[in-house]
Amino acid sequence: MELNAKLPEGPLAEKWNKQKFNLKLVNPANKRKYHVIVVGTGLAGASAAASLAELGYNVTAFCFHDSPRRAHSIAAQGGINAAKNYQNDGDSVFRLFYDTIKGGDYRSREENVYRLAEVSVNIIDQCVAQGVPFAREYGGLLDNRSFGGAQVSRTFYARGQTGQQLLLGAYSSLNRQIHLGKVKMYTRTEMLDLVVADGKAQGIVTRNLRTGAIETHAAHAVLLCTGGYSNVFYLSTNAIGSNVTAAWRAHKRGAYFANPCFTQIHPTCIPVSGDHQSKLTLMSESLRNDGRVWAPKTVAIAERLRKGEIKVTDIKEEDRDYFLERKYPSFGNLVPRDVASRNAKEVSDEGRGVGASGKAVFLDFAEAISRLGEDTVAAKYGNLFDMYYQITDENPYKQPMRIYPAVHYTMGGLWVDYNLMTTIPGCYALGEANFSDHGANRLGASALMQGLADGYFVIPYTLGDYLATIGPKAVDPNHPAFAKTKKDVEVRVAKFLSMKKGTKTVNEYHRDLGHIMWEYCGMARNEAGLIKAKGLIQALKVDFWKNALVMGENEEINFSLERAGRVADFIELGELMVDDALMRRESCGGHFREESQTEEGEAKRDDENFSFVAAWEYTGENQPEKLNKEDLYFENVKLTQRSYK
Repeated sequence: MELNAKLPEGPLAEKWNKQKFNLKLVNPANKRKYHVIVVGTGLAGASAAASLAELGYNVTAFCFHDSPRRAHSIAAQGGINAAKNYQNDGDSVFRLFYDTIKGGDYRSREENVYRLAEVSVNIIDQCVAQGVPFAREYGGLLDNRSFGGAQVSRTFYARGQTGQQLLLGAYSSLNRQIHLGKVKMYTRTEMLDLVVADGKAQGIVTRNLRTGAIETHAAHAVLLCTGGYSNVFYLSTNAIGSNVTAAWRAHKRGAYFANPCFTQIHPTCIPVSGDHQSKLTLMSESLRNDGRVWAPKTVAIAERLRKGEIKVTDIKEEDRDYFLERKYPSFGNLVPRDVASRNAKEVSDEGRGVGASGKAVFLDFAEAISRLGEDTVAAKYGNLFDMYYQITDENPYKQPMRIYPAVHYTMGGLWVDYNLMTTIPGCYALGEANFSDHGANRLGASALMQGLADGYFVIPYTLGDYLATIGPKAVDPNHPAFAKTKKDVEVRVAKFLSMKKGTKTVNEYHRDLGHIMWEYCGMARNEAGLIKAKGLIQALKVDFWKNALVMGENEEINFSLERAGRVADFIELGELMVDDALMRRESCGGHFREESQTEEGEAKRDDENFSFVAAWEYTGENQPEKLNKEDLYFENVKLTQRSYK
């Protein structure tokens, strides 16, 4: 299939307005004749469902939680970007666009990124109108702070609870539409397959997580708003339930999967404490506004610290290496996440890491507390400091935090065109479920921006173009594709439930996969390691289907069954991620091939051979996937080696 991104023509700043005018419209009287399914009710899903219902469409929304408020979107802490230039510090829509293109190491579409920057200014107004309690300055105006990869302050925030507050705003809008009868909400319901009939997405197959009932649901279009796939690494900052199943099943029905190896390692996480952990805890990037990252200058000092011979407060200022400030004086501690993460790893690999494992560096607030006062620091970051104290039993007001990189966000996802439609007509992907806006590295505070932009300000326009094309004729739920897809799901569930004699739990297989992915496809990758990882994953897949243990029955709450399906999909995705990383013989953003780096150890792109989106096409069970390429063109920014020095 030829990839057609449906990019509008004309000057960059006029493309979105031109596209909106050229899109077909559905008149208000006809909107009530259309039915739309929204899978996932985090920021992208809740905002899309509420907006479409407000327009008059009939919406059915699904989430596997007991409430949309449980969505992983609540975990976002630090803020949301918008180019309002309230600080009068030189920000603009074009600068946000440029920072995002550069931050993603020139591996994203100019058109999508500019639209994101353009609509960002509307998101804040929308959320303020919903009552989101953004932080304000003394005079009552909305406050801003800085985030990585930018030299301006454009991040709006609600203390360290920004994601939660934004989700509550979207949730209130969603609830209003549920009350009005325009949205039918299914909780505790998981999508297990996509129904493709006559070449178009026309419904989904779900399993009720309480009763085990497997059902089909028909609609004129399906919107996948199901988040990212970082839990392929087992340990990540994502909620334990976050998974790739909905997107992966759509992929196996014909939706191309783009740039799967582009995953983000977040530099500011609480270090791993042992094999007992099932997830990691993120400390907001906003902490790098006032926290200074450092490590002991010598291996000898670090060893004494790890052995307990000295305390961190005993280390003199001249014996501390503020390595981000030293190497990147222009951006300092606010370099992008991929740069900060790689540097923390390098310091630890040199033997200068701290903590019992040596896999950590310090994030120190002593200077900020001395300059601003403890009360001011507590007002900005108090809940984050409290969370750190509860987890580590260490007081960050009195001693530095210990941080280390961890898997956080995924830039890869289902390939979508400018209208957010996948390669399956009628199937859309929004938010982190698609690949479109962040290239090879996401700037901090841009996840919330993209999720809400897609849901509030993009899909309400672009969906109508497709619906007007197909017409309001009702979808036939008796089409053979519905029964066939439901049967496929029932067979798969039965296969899992027959695995009663296995010797290893599904969680053990998930942990094994995570070790392989982190070791060979994590912060740094090389050809030999990736080839080894591919063999290990293939062997793990064979062993999983032979020896995995799945307890219980279908007609009950069965976490073992749920996880079995998700881990099976993760294993298949893991192999594709390795294939993608192996194919991309360059370094860019979070994808760091050790064979491709500058003399200073920075990521070295190969624009001549790899300036494209890698869109992978499923070709059948245990068959190699086919690589399709969407070439990237840069007419408004100059392709240069990234520098934050």
